[in-house]
Amino acid sequence: MTLFRAVAVLLAGATFLFACGNGSIAADNADPPMKENELIVLAAPRDGDPYYADVAAAIRDFHIAYAQAILDHGDDVLILVGEKSYSRYAQSLDARHLVIAPMDDIWMRDFSLSNAAAPVMFRYTAAGQGGGRRGQTDADAVQERLAAHLEEAGLVFGESDLLNDGGNVVDDYAGRAVVSRKFLRDNNLDEERGRRALREALGLRHVAFIEADEQGGLEHADGVVAFTDPNRLAINSYPGDPAYAASLKADLRAGLPGVEILEMTTPYDGTAIYDDRFGSACGLYTNMLVTPQRIYFPQFGIAEDAIAFAAIRSWTEKEIVPVPSAGVCHMGGGVRCMSWQLRGENAERLRQWAAGRG
Repeated sequence: MTLFRAVAVLLAGATFLFACGNGSIAADNADPPMKENELIVLAAPRDGDPYYADVAAAIRDFHIAYAQAILDHGDDVLILVGEKSYSRYAQSLDARHLVIAPMDDIWMRDFSLSNAAAPVMFRYTAAGQGGGRRGQTDADAVQERLAAHLEEAGLVFGESDLLNDGGNVVDDYAGRAVVSRKFLRDNNLDEERGRRALREALGLRHVAFIEADEQGGLEHADGVVAFTDPNRLAINSYPGDPAYAASLKADLRAGLPGVEILEMTTPYDGTAIYDDRFGSACGLYTNMLVTPQRIYFPQFGIAEDAIAFAAIRSWTEKEIVPVPSAGVCHMGGGVRCMSWQLRGENAERLRQWAAGRG
């Protein structure tokens, strides 16, 4: 991976590289993070990419509706596009929200920076590109394309050689995170060393390791849980699998002292799956995007939408912004999976970089 003014620190056999100026997450009893608007970055499919050819229009429609919701509610958005797709997006969005900087995949969450408050780039895993040796080669190439732009823009962040996708880091920006045990298997770590490694990389106080609800493939925590506020977790309900539900809650309580767990209706729908390697995100309201002031909340055009929306609104004082997601959820992700979050100086540097590229 490209190094950014970094120094190496060795821990439990893994190399951690921290950029100058990278801060740590607030301690448990610290004041809540100051509310600020975020820059949310999305990526269009690469022009001519055969993998997304059949769904490129659906992705674009989702991006445009999502971007408009972001802008209408006070946050900012930037979409990375190719030269051909630029004109299609520009029909609906102002040019300042678009930049010609094509990515090799659309799931920005996974190969970008984890944690907007104390950003770190983990090494994107092979699973994100289908698995296997070729998958890791492809994953590294996807991430290096983004890393080159981040270096050019002068963003400040930490780097880690640990394998972990951004979708497998669910954090509350107050020192707590949930990560699936795939992280441990990928990095040949036991829980003690894995917890220590994540504390060092992200400045965490508490880490809960969970089993993913579907073994194999991505195994991301953000398809299972979401922090609505510090130490308050919304989780999927599993009425058909009480043993898994009990194990999940036990793991969360063991790793996150005093955590408040709130079960959300989960009308999972796996009847239409775009790629069997990645499953579906249809009916998973936990794949929400949480910012300091708002929650961008997936809606699927089903009766349970209203139930889930009422529940999340009663659990937090944050503004809840509905985002129609039925057109993309069968690809295995949606609101959170497609979103890279930045704030503060890094957000401003990326805006300036985008403006400079014309």
